[in-house]
Amino acid sequence: MGMNRPITIGRIDYANAWPLFHQFEERADRNNFNVIKRVPSELNRMLKIGELDVSAISSFSYGQNASEYVLLPELSVGSVGIVNSILLFMKEPIERMRPDRIAVTATSATSVNLLKILMTLHFDCNPEYVTEAPDLDRMLETSDAALIIGDPAIQASWRDHGLHVIDLGQLWYQWTGLGMTYAVVAARKEVAVTAPEALYTVYKALNVSKQYNKAHLGPLIEQACSQLGGVSTYWEMYFHSLQYDFGSKLQEGLKLYFDYSKRLGLLANDVELTFFEDQSAQ
Repeated sequence: MGMNRPITIGRIDYANAWPLFHQFEERADRNNFNVIKRVPSELNRMLKIGELDVSAISSFSYGQNASEYVLLPELSVGSVGIVNSILLFMKEPIERMRPDRIAVTATSATSVNLLKILMTLHFDCNPEYVTEAPDLDRMLETSDAALIIGDPAIQASWRDHGLHVIDLGQLWYQWTGLGMTYAVVAARKEVAVTAPEALYTVYKALNVSKQYNKAHLGPLIEQACSQLGGVSTYWEMYFHSLQYDFGSKLQEGLKLYFDYSKRLGLLANDVELTFFEDQSAQ
């Protein structure tokens, strides 16, 4: 499969995933892959139906399709504490009033289901959820709260809107003591079987890019200021608050997230974290 055509790779089109992909295309053989940029929900769909071979996807989408995928080790987007870009904007503080209706982003499954877990199990609250485009003002026209993720969430957080804001990464950590993994990098199992060397090449190039970018954040900070606004000190804080190595605290947090998802009926089955191992590269 992957041996006779370029491998197709999905890239999350948010700043939080830039450290995984920046300069990746310069570090791998362009003749052997194509990169497609989309929001997480679209990448989830494309990997599921085989339009992509490898992709950064919502962690929840991996949970839904774990029997069909393998994870690429040491690659993820997560946080142990504040995440800054998965935010619940509320008209009233939740301590004063539980929301009856929450507008949620249409762009990611992980964050929406994380919100449902926190609302149900932590706050003992079961609001109505309505899916809408990530426009804060419009979402709040008919809802008590709005969940926005990624770059739109960051830009909304800079506004003087007078709303009460909950950072879901921070709340998850305060509640569980664990990190949370919002996105993983997964490959379809048939690619791992039929083209392990090609997949290993992609994995190594992504890992090298990630390590380099973590140590050289300057270009990403400049790009963020130019493309998304804000000041360099904000973006330096933002990139440092995220974790990309999928370490044990993030894996344990993701396992707990999957357990809670199954308990609430959001996932049908137990989920195992299965990682790609290229035997030919040993």
